[in-house]
Amino acid sequence: MAKALFGYVGISSDPQLLAEVRRLRLRVRELEGELNRCQETNEALMSSVSVHDADIIRLSESEPALT
Repeated sequence: MAKALFGYVGISSDPQLLAEVRRLRLRVRELEGELNRCQETNEALMSSVSVHDADIIRLSESEPALT
């Protein structure tokens, strides 16, 4: 438990480890931003598409591709 708390507090004397943690945190923020942008784009595309009920029924009644 002490090791976990030691790492959590961030008291580390290893500069390479600190640099790697900073780099990974930055990358996580970048990926979260990209995910948000993709979700917004997807929502915008979904709102611009209209599918009629007949199209949905026809798709659900089609034969399976693999038999």
